[in-house]
Amino acid sequence: MTATAPTERTGTEVRLTKISKSYGAFTAVHPLDLTVPGGSFFALLGASGCGKTTTLRMIAGLEDPSSGTVELAGADVTALPPHKRPVNTVFQSYALFPHLDIYENVAFGLRRRGIKSVKKQVGDMLDLVQLGDFARRKPQQLSGGQQQRVAVARALINHPQVLLLDEPLGALDLKLRRQMQLELKRIQTEVGITFIHVTHDQEEAMTMADTVAVMNGGRVEQLGAPADLYETPRTTFVANFLGTSNLIAADVLDASGSDLVLQAASSKLALPAERCTVTPRTGGRLLIGIRPEKISLTHADDAGTVPDGRNRVTGRIATSSFIGVSTQYLVDSPVTAGAAPLAVYEQNIERDRRLVPGAEVVLHWNPGHSFGLDAAQSIEAGTDAGEGT
Repeated sequence: MTATAPTERTGTEVRLTKISKSYGAFTAVHPLDLTVPGGSFFALLGASGCGKTTTLRMIAGLEDPSSGTVELAGADVTALPPHKRPVNTVFQSYALFPHLDIYENVAFGLRRRGIKSVKKQVGDMLDLVQLGDFARRKPQQLSGGQQQRVAVARALINHPQVLLLDEPLGALDLKLRRQMQLELKRIQTEVGITFIHVTHDQEEAMTMADTVAVMNGGRVEQLGAPADLYETPRTTFVANFLGTSNLIAADVLDASGSDLVLQAASSKLALPAERCTVTPRTGGRLLIGIRPEKISLTHADDAGTVPDGRNRVTGRIATSSFIGVSTQYLVDSPVTAGAAPLAVYEQNIERDRRLVPGAEVVLHWNPGHSFGLDAAQSIEAGTDAGEGT
């Protein structure tokens, strides 16, 4: 049972125009333009201090922008106080009233507006968050995930045009957080309103959001669908923040064809030109990136079995870690020139028992799974932030 009818995807669009926020000499958010489609699940993703929460608070009216405008559903709300904006916010701290039961916590907003008959609306909302049987329990009698659903129900019952979520799952343990990711996506799909979610957790953003804006240093580093950001990052920061990337510095031997020919140490590698984020030139230099799960690992004794047409480099296994679904390897290779070893994730389907630390191996992958980045960028950019703080 839904609590509100689905809205048109253009009806609750959020548009930020040249919006910025400074505190004295410090700029938390540099001027940015951002449009959140109505009815979408949108994520602002980044490490602590990147400006994502400040951006959310400017949408909510909890922070006054230093410049720019905030539009909700086509109306300029920049000068409106929070209570006059058609938005509600769910924070990491659930802020439930401990002396009220779940029913009255959810009904609070309606009663405050003077609505007398709240039974149907509260019942529908509790059904939406699957807590209909818990209406008369107190918050302390619920799990963390259930309390978070109560907080969402309390926010949604006022029929906001936009729901803002500020690290709403941060206080939950890993298993419960993953369950709540699916719950929040289900709820957003059912009610059909715009959700804007702030998080430092890459998995969380990619699981729930239709569109993700990766923020870094008060700017949007890259914007797009989760799969596009993961498969085709445009900067080393995004490549390392969204999961793990192997980045190999290589010289461009030939940029004349549809596939670039690159040289890294003694290995010649191919990269589709369309997978490169900068205009390549013969004699130039690039970073070729490849995700760990895209690489296959073959013992050196079986090097002849590697199919033609695949990129290949040699190496020696430094460490291996069995984690159930896969084994994760770190491999020292000449192509890294003594920098960080290459990461490889191999599914545990048919494990080669020879792949142990010290073993000589060939790493190989489909050239179309690679991506090319500007070699002027730092290879390490985003690696620390990718852990999420």
